[in-house]
Amino acid sequence: MAEVEAASGTTGAAGERDTWTSNRGFILAAIGSAVGLGNIWRFPGVAYESGGGAFLIPYLIALVTAGIPILFLDYAIGHRFRAAPPLAFRRLFRKAEALGWFQIGILFVISCYYAVIIAWSLSFFYFSFGTKWGDDTAAFFTDEYLHLPKEVGVSSDLVAGVAWPLAAVWVAIVVVLALGVSKGIEKLNVIGIPMLVLGFGALVIRAVTLPGASDGLNALFTPDWAALRDLNVWIAAYSQIFFSMSIAFGIMIAYASFQRRKANMTSSGLVVGFANSSFEILAGIGVFSALGFLAHQQGIAVDELEGISGPILSFVTFPAVISQMPGSALFGALFFGSLVIAGFTSLISLVLGVSVALQEKFGLTQRTAALTVGIVCGAVSFGLFSTATGLYTLDTVDQFANNIGIVASAIAMCVLVEFTFRNNGGWASRSIDELRGHLNAVSTFRVGAWWVPLIGLYAPVFLGIMLIEKLRTLIRDGYEGEPTWFVGVFGWGTVGLIAVIAIVGTLFPWKGRDDPQFKAWPDVKPVVAAKKGAEQ
Repeated sequence: MAEVEAASGTTGAAGERDTWTSNRGFILAAIGSAVGLGNIWRFPGVAYESGGGAFLIPYLIALVTAGIPILFLDYAIGHRFRAAPPLAFRRLFRKAEALGWFQIGILFVISCYYAVIIAWSLSFFYFSFGTKWGDDTAAFFTDEYLHLPKEVGVSSDLVAGVAWPLAAVWVAIVVVLALGVSKGIEKLNVIGIPMLVLGFGALVIRAVTLPGASDGLNALFTPDWAALRDLNVWIAAYSQIFFSMSIAFGIMIAYASFQRRKANMTSSGLVVGFANSSFEILAGIGVFSALGFLAHQQGIAVDELEGISGPILSFVTFPAVISQMPGSALFGALFFGSLVIAGFTSLISLVLGVSVALQEKFGLTQRTAALTVGIVCGAVSFGLFSTATGLYTLDTVDQFANNIGIVASAIAMCVLVEFTFRNNGGWASRSIDELRGHLNAVSTFRVGAWWVPLIGLYAPVFLGIMLIEKLRTLIRDGYEGEPTWFVGVFGWGTVGLIAVIAIVGTLFPWKGRDDPQFKAWPDVKPVVAAKKGAEQ
């Protein structure tokens, strides 16, 4: 068995590093991270706009050629090197620590604005009792609730209706993190994920029985086969898989680092990957059944509706649907309660990555790190995203953090493991071969030779095409007609901030878990050698 690592704030009562108490706890936590707001409000709209039923073909191809393989890569790095991204990459290749801090920068940025969306959901959970949003849901959301000005800009006016639930979100985050992995995060997901499935499942069952539901489902699943010839449809499919599975920006590395040494990593990854996609399809069925009902009530076609994805779907279109449903209070509570649970279990995974990285770098205690991260992220949330212009800022920061930051992180990670070599006990191998050997040594589902070109060639090439296309579009067209200065500050400035965090994070000396005597376990030399011999 490998070494028992000493404490520095990430330990349990016995002085060992905290771990999930069971494989079930790890799987539910990973599903809780993957199943988030994007599953409910992004997938239906993307599928509808990208060929309907035909979109499922590139979507499933993206799942098996990029989603699950990169999830395996995250698992392998975290489980083998037993650390959050900065230390895990440092143990893989010393100069790669900066990539780990780049991922922590992404987690920090997303955490700051993601909490605000949960605060909106909490508010609308309350508003659903009595449908307090009234008849004009668009005016209620943007004018009465957010106090959103017509012009894009920066406001210092705090919106009390957002600030109070936001404070509650950050208090809850700090409490769960302070309780630790097994007593806090695991228990949250063991309770929360079944509640989410039951609650949202009940909402979907009701939605498919509404008048006009079949029209919505036909609009979603009627295939447009010509769309398969459009490169943008394939990019949309890979983007959806990529962003919805919480891969390549540190979350799953951190989660896997708390998994027990002898754990079935690849089988867990398959369960998480297919559970995430199953929930997305379930969300698509529920959302478009409800949209079909709304179109039926208004006497129009489904394609004449506006707001079928993103915040507008959740906080404008869906309240309009709920208002016309029998038992509106119950189904409003189910929908917005589902958003709160899905968002919170994802947010806790984002903040955990930042917290554990600080613990390991500076030797902080678990509670000190949780409080520090909660205060800093909370302050940014309040200052930028709970003001009257918070929606504009959030939308811009989200676009750049996801479409540039995460994609660049994934490309760098794939290239790193393909082209770095590690010397273990006098023999050298590519890092990707060592990681493949690790997965096969601890798992029942064995990763074949097919995994290496997917990670080392296919994924970075296709992701590179995505990144270049997105950069070209943003440079040429800007974003959503926003002022150039606004995009520069909150769009390109977000990318710059993440890069600065990557550089600065490496400058501080290690005071925590950077043990030079660390030895990865198990010794995978026999595994790799045996595989090579078998292939020859």
